[in-house]
Amino acid sequence: MFNYVWPIAMVVLSNVAYQICAKSVPNDMDPLASLTITYIVGAVLSMILFFVLHEGTNIIIEFSKVNWAPFAFGIVLVGLEVGWIYAYRAGWQVSTAQIVHSAFLAVALIFVGALLYKEALTWNKLVGILVCLIGLVFINYK
Repeated sequence: MFNYVWPIAMVVLSNVAYQICAKSVPNDMDPLASLTITYIVGAVLSMILFFVLHEGTNIIIEFSKVNWAPFAFGIVLVGLEVGWIYAYRAGWQVSTAQIVHSAFLAVALIFVGALLYKEALTWNKLVGILVCLIGLVFINYK
């Protein structure tokens, strides 16, 4: 059970810290300069963790297994992080922005799952989409 739960707990805790960090980037600092530091720290930490957790594993051999995904992932991460920084600068609140994002993401991923991965598109999921969209109206109603 622990092996099932800890990754999601790590994602939730990391996402909370992520949102705090994104909102805390100084307003007078260029977001791309901030992300340059972020990625340097991330690259160094990833390399350290690789060698600590996979002692004796050859990183060059691991790099030789690469496909398109890590390159696309890098582009996507920059988009995510720049988007969040600018969203907070535009005035989105932490409590609202994440909920709106998550609801739209959940809807989009239902269709991605159905189209790309042949996951079932059930009535429950369609009703869930409707509930998410209705919830967004209430969350954003002023």
